[in-house]
Amino acid sequence: MARRQRGFTLVELMVTVAIATFLLAGLVPSCRTCAPLTSTSSRSAQLQDQQRFAMTVLTDVIQAGGYFPTLFGMNRPPPCRRRRLPGGTGVSPAPSPPASPTASACAIGTANSDGVILCDGSSNTASPRGSQLYTNVFTVVPPAGAVPGELRCTLTIGAAANAPLTLITGVQGLTIYYGVKRNPAVVDYNVDTYLTANQMLVAGPNGNDWLNISAVRVILQFNNPLFGQPGQPQFITFERVIEVMARAGVHT
Repeated sequence: MARRQRGFTLVELMVTVAIATFLLAGLVPSCRTCAPLTSTSSRSAQLQDQQRFAMTVLTDVIQAGGYFPTLFGMNRPPPCRRRRLPGGTGVSPAPSPPASPTASACAIGTANSDGVILCDGSSNTASPRGSQLYTNVFTVVPPAGAVPGELRCTLTIGAAANAPLTLITGVQGLTIYYGVKRNPAVVDYNVDTYLTANQMLVAGPNGNDWLNISAVRVILQFNNPLFGQPGQPQFITFERVIEVMARAGVHT
């Protein structure tokens, strides 16, 4: 009985400690390797979420650009237009980002309570006079020092502009190309050329280019969170072609 109840010997304890030390020595380097991989995966997932959200908001608003119900009773303004903010430099070709804040706007005429989605996430529920003109302005404010770049939205209802709303951060630039039809020989709305704002004509072969936009090509440029690692560029570009609802249909 006394022999069965005795504890571990010193030799047994030393062997156990030696085995545990050996296992820990192999485990610690593995943990050090896993930590950067986890951080890299998290930053990549965050970038994808930001890109997906930004493109979703832009798509929802641009698709509705040029929608004006019959009862609106007004001249149709351009569905989407490019404007220069104070100190802006206009559209810059991808992948070079704009050097100062610029904006792209989409105008939507909406009927009372028709549920059109606006760039701040809200929708029209009760417009005055039964109809209202909404202008959604998307602005990119480039990074300054340690402050990351921002994609902002300014919603204007009639003549009253709301305060700018930051949608996402980490944006380096926004470039817009407008898809129009310049060949009047074929009667359809298909795009035959993509133009920057300074290439759009008020009196082109098919009339005012701004009234003949069938699609909008959006290019968003993000800071690459993995920049500095081998083979990683400084910026990542995401692109989407968005059809304008007012020009979709039987003639497309």
